[in-house]
Amino acid sequence: MNAITVDNLRRVYLAKTGVIRRQTKEVTAVEGISFEVGQGELFGLLGPNGAGKTTTVKMLTTLLIPNSGSAGILGFDLVRQAADIRPRIGFIFGGERGLYWRLNAFDNLRYFANLYHMPPDTANKRIPELLELVGLDGRGDEKIEGFSKGMKQRLHVARALLHDPDILFLDEPTLGLDPVGARELRHTVLDLQSQGKTILLTTHYMFEADALCDRIAIINHGQIVALDTPKGLKKTHVGDLSVVDVEVFGIPAEVVERIRALDGIETASVEDFDQRQILHVQTPLGQQAVAPVLRLLETEGLRVGSVAPREPTLEDAYVRLVGGETA
Repeated sequence: MNAITVDNLRRVYLAKTGVIRRQTKEVTAVEGISFEVGQGELFGLLGPNGAGKTTTVKMLTTLLIPNSGSAGILGFDLVRQAADIRPRIGFIFGGERGLYWRLNAFDNLRYFANLYHMPPDTANKRIPELLELVGLDGRGDEKIEGFSKGMKQRLHVARALLHDPDILFLDEPTLGLDPVGARELRHTVLDLQSQGKTILLTTHYMFEADALCDRIAIINHGQIVALDTPKGLKKTHVGDLSVVDVEVFGIPAEVVERIRALDGIETASVEDFDQRQILHVQTPLGQQAVAPVLRLLETEGLRVGSVAPREPTLEDAYVRLVGGETA
């Protein structure tokens, strides 16, 4: 039996438009998606903002009812048996909400344990174990308002594990964390998988999905456009390409469009840093594509720094699949 089975799941919102003449229109957030997650698998769900990732997670955690289609969680029907599903799942949404900052860590977890109807003796034994598991051993008496973002997020993990769920839904759990906090949380996620937990992860960080996930589904405009292992996605979707990274300063959007129109250029995207950008050019031509790109940048009077051809990554496969949209 799979941990999660999704069959043609669909969710539509009603949105209001206009100021004076208010109108209602349907917005399709998820359009007939299907996939399965095996027990003990770490499954990634990637896609641009508004692609349907969080809506999918909210449906699978019984927070939203689908308009059509079906889904099963550990053999229970998502709609008809929601009460049987909830004790078996835990979920974490990115950010700092969901904790009581004026309480200490122990009291926060004790409060949520009461919501799960855990006997006090069981909660008092389990809470120190969870604080140790997430790297907060000895910090239980400290108020949350003094915690770093990484510590708060690790406490979220402890909260989600209070009732020892079989499946964890992690919606952008490392969002806003510093590199050290994000790395520690990723180690915690892998530790949980090693204990047999099934995990569904959404993230904007491609390297994170590449390092953690057994398989990945990429969703765009409410539909799954690819589903494979990280290695399979790279081989299938960018195995024929090389990538050239060009350091450039102040490149306008219209110049990027002109680069995309050059012969032999598959896609071009820009990653912004403080005072510079990195232009990522995907091409089957390899280094032969460098000269035309540099000539165009020179014609536009743009200052260029380093130029580095490299092998494609999962992020390059993602960019190709979603048409250059940002995560």
